[in-house]
Amino acid sequence: MGTDVADCELVESIRRLEGLLAGHRRRGSSIGFVPTLGGLHQGHAALIAAARRANDVVVVSAFLNPTQFEDPADLARYPHDLMADRALAAGAGADVVFAPSVEAMYPHGRPVVTVDPGALGEVFEGAARPGHFRGVATVVTKLLALVGPSTAYFGEKDYQQLVVVRQLARDLCLPVAIVACPTVRDPDGLAVSSRNVFLDAEQRRAATVLYRALRAGADAATAGVIGGSEVESAMRAVVASEPAVGLDYAKPVADGHLEPLAALTEDVVLLIAARVGQVRLIDNLRVVR
Repeated sequence: MGTDVADCELVESIRRLEGLLAGHRRRGSSIGFVPTLGGLHQGHAALIAAARRANDVVVVSAFLNPTQFEDPADLARYPHDLMADRALAAGAGADVVFAPSVEAMYPHGRPVVTVDPGALGEVFEGAARPGHFRGVATVVTKLLALVGPSTAYFGEKDYQQLVVVRQLARDLCLPVAIVACPTVRDPDGLAVSSRNVFLDAEQRRAATVLYRALRAGADAATAGVIGGSEVESAMRAVVASEPAVGLDYAKPVADGHLEPLAALTEDVVLLIAARVGQVRLIDNLRVVR
């Protein structure tokens, strides 16, 4: 059930957020938290709805975090419309939208102390975007600390991010439960993403090859193929049929980890990343062996 926009409080002050949530906790309320960069879409709405079903109070952050962007141009063009985000969040069931300024989150400029995601942040998207996961890990840690004891909801679509966040919550003993929610897809299989708005009609059509490639890899794995390189080849062959798409990687990894698998002897996650024009897209698919 959605919330009326007028009843979904917009909070820009850290002190106000902490005071508001302290009051809810004194009344025994459970807190569900959905951290976002803004640019909310139906994938975010699904996370908010999941938080709504399981918690008394739902908080959504809409903070376009500059420290996870290595390209200033990419940061500048990232979609953000706070009023639209608040309306979508309210419609999905949020009680609070926390939208701090960069100055509020980083009052002394770029933080001196950051959270190192280790080897998890150096592969796949971390290799393509150096420093990205340090920025993610740092801001997520800050946001989880500000919200306090809660259940936080992350989409499986950003699988590497999910792995990193789960690990940092464990290693830093954060008082939060991490819940993963399934990827939301359009009818043609394309994973819903804030970056999809940058695709023109032909690029949008071409981008569906990512999901087709994942399905081909999954079909190979469930048909009895046990070699990781063979599954990778099945995915690559599908992407190669679409000249408008430039593949970065297509790899099977162990579910819950990011180690590429030479042999598929356990449940796996197929990872894929590619460029469609100037737009970088990622996706994944879990395969139960």
